[in-house]
Amino acid sequence: MEQAIATIRTFNRFFTRHVGAIDARFLDSDANLPEARLLFEIARLEPVLASTLQAELDLDRGYLSRMIARFEKKEWIVRDQEAADARARPIRLTAAGRAAFDQLDSRQRAVVAQDLDRLDNVEQQDLLQALTRARLLLDPASGGPFIIRPFRTGEVSQVVTRQSILYAASHGWGRPLETLEAETVAAFLRDFKPDREQCWIAEIDGVMAGAIFLTDEGDGLARLRLLHVEPFARRRGIGDALVATCLQFARDKHYRAVTLWTHKILEPARRIYARHGFVCVSSDVHTVFGDPIEGETWRIALHP
Repeated sequence: MEQAIATIRTFNRFFTRHVGAIDARFLDSDANLPEARLLFEIARLEPVLASTLQAELDLDRGYLSRMIARFEKKEWIVRDQEAADARARPIRLTAAGRAAFDQLDSRQRAVVAQDLDRLDNVEQQDLLQALTRARLLLDPASGGPFIIRPFRTGEVSQVVTRQSILYAASHGWGRPLETLEAETVAAFLRDFKPDREQCWIAEIDGVMAGAIFLTDEGDGLARLRLLHVEPFARRRGIGDALVATCLQFARDKHYRAVTLWTHKILEPARRIYARHGFVCVSSDVHTVFGDPIEGETWRIALHP
């Protein structure tokens, strides 16, 4: 924990310096960073009540009132005059306020573009995904709606990495599980049948949030494999959506049935499978991952 705290504080010190967060004149403007953020929110939401700005920025009401008063003194904003209570008067930018915002916005876009220009395309995507993932980890509710799409180059291996890490942390399944999953996806990539098989990725704001595979087992039988949902993305219905996508593909390809292998202790996954019509047809205790554990075979019939 101490090392984790130190790592985050080190990054915070770097980033506040990098973006000029403690400069009295943010980006050489007539505003500091809190004022620049307030100006941005007014421009984005106008006409907007002070109470809305307070909730949006989670600011102390007195501090917000002082900033609004400074904006009025600079003639950057005006309040509508219908209500007697100033707090109930929507705030708008004046022409001077709009010019100040446009200048700040232009400068900020330029410095961000300068940062990105130093990176190649792969590095840019690494940065964007790292920043978005950090936001989703710290505030899962900040994520937008999820999408489900076919896999892209490199993502199949990422699925193995994430599942191996997650199951090692939650159940202690280490190298044996990783070996099994690596062999599974290697065969999937090597023998991939685009018209009969697929891997789907669930994505939130450009970040992988989960995945599922369907493979052809022959004789009209398909296998659902490697379902997982990232912890920050759970309780959104992603697991159900991935399974539904998998089953719809199997029906469209006229598979007669879909099977899967899971474990009795994986209750959330078992509930998803049951909701979609899978039933447990057999179970056995194995030691593939080390300690004895009860594995289960589930199945759903799709076509006669």
